[in-house]
Order: sequence, then structure tokens, then C-alpha cells
Amino acid sequence: MPIQRATAHSVESANLADLIERILDKGVVIAGDIKIKLVEVELLTLQIRLVICSVDKAREMGIDWWVNNPAFKAQTAPPPEDDALRRMEQRLNSLEACLPVPTAG
Repeated sequence: MPIQRATAHSVESANLADLIERILDKGVVIAGDIKIKLVEVELLTLQIRLVICSVDKAREMGIDWWVNNPAFKAQTAPPPEDDALRRMEQRLNSLEACLPVPTAG
């Protein structure tokens, strides 16, 4: 009677956390080109490049587009209101309060 042994595949031995850690540490590049032609005339070309890696690995590779992108910058608080502007607004509000209210008729 032969002895049966189960072979361990690399996919089975690694859990999801290990797989994600490996991908982020080493990085993955997915590349593809899509070309649409009609009678030997190229109508559309799409070049797709996808890099999945950690921020540290991306910086090692020289990818840091998010550093100067204003969409990823922290929002700064609005500047404090100028005292002279505040006084002018208060004066305008008091002057408007003194005006007679127009009546319909």
C-alpha cells in the first residue's frame, strides 16, 4: 500500500497578511497596452501602468508625486480675521439697523 503525502503549495502556506506584506515590501508592477485599430489606422491607444508598493518602497524608486500635490496637503486654518475688517462690519451692521424698513404699498 503506497504512502500518500500531501504537497504544500506556496499559496497555501502563506496567509493573506504575509502576501500583502510581501507585495508592499517588494512591489508589484502591472502593465498593459490596449490599441484600437480600424483598417490599419490606430484610433486609440491606452497604456496602463500600475505600481503597488509601500510608500517607503515608492520613495526608494523615486516616486513621490503626492509630496507636492495640493490635494494631499493638510488643510491650513483660515487666517485670523483682521481687527479693522471686523470693526467695519460692526459699523455697517449698526448703520443698516438704523435705516428705516421699507413698507410695501
